[in-house]
Amino acid sequence: MNLEQIIEIIGVVVGLVYLYLEYKASIHLWIVSIIMPAIYLYIFFRAGLYADVGINLYYLLIALYGWAAWRYSFRLFGKKDNHLREELQISRATRKDWLKAGVGYLAAQVAIAWALGRFTDSDVVIVDSFVAALSIVGMWMLARKVIEQWWVWFVVDIVSVGLFIYKELYFTATLYLLYAVIAVFGYRKWNKLMTGDDKQR
Repeated sequence: MNLEQIIEIIGVVVGLVYLYLEYKASIHLWIVSIIMPAIYLYIFFRAGLYADVGINLYYLLIALYGWAAWRYSFRLFGKKDNHLREELQISRATRKDWLKAGVGYLAAQVAIAWALGRFTDSDVVIVDSFVAALSIVGMWMLARKVIEQWWVWFVVDIVSVGLFIYKELYFTATLYLLYAVIAVFGYRKWNKLMTGDDKQR
């Protein structure tokens, strides 16, 4: 077993911890979401998945925003008193949220695909940029604690499984297959938390 495989296995273990905390809607997931991208920056760079390198830099930054959003209902853009509110609760996406998500996805897809084609030797430009752009949307929805983020991650995870198998990242492909399965259960769990059948914490 070489160094890259060992690091990949560590990334998988950290990813499982992250997944568990996300499933439980625990604010501590944001601590793990700082560690996991740092590991995968190395893994994806070595595999030539440059869009995924960029997306993990984004994950590091949005982890700080996500913690503030969940802890204080903080919004980067919004009313002045938002930072004084209590802990953010799970909610459903509004039409405005979907519009923002759609515009954000399209802009990111075009920009990332162009950058990959222009500045890298990537052989998976379309798929890599698709995963990266949709992941941007998914992390934004997670940071806002929107339940439909699980739908977005399900699509990201399924496409990623094929991408990682193609790149011979078999441990990571297995992790993302598990992510896809857990996304279904995660949606159900969050729905219970949101409707009061379980306790948000």
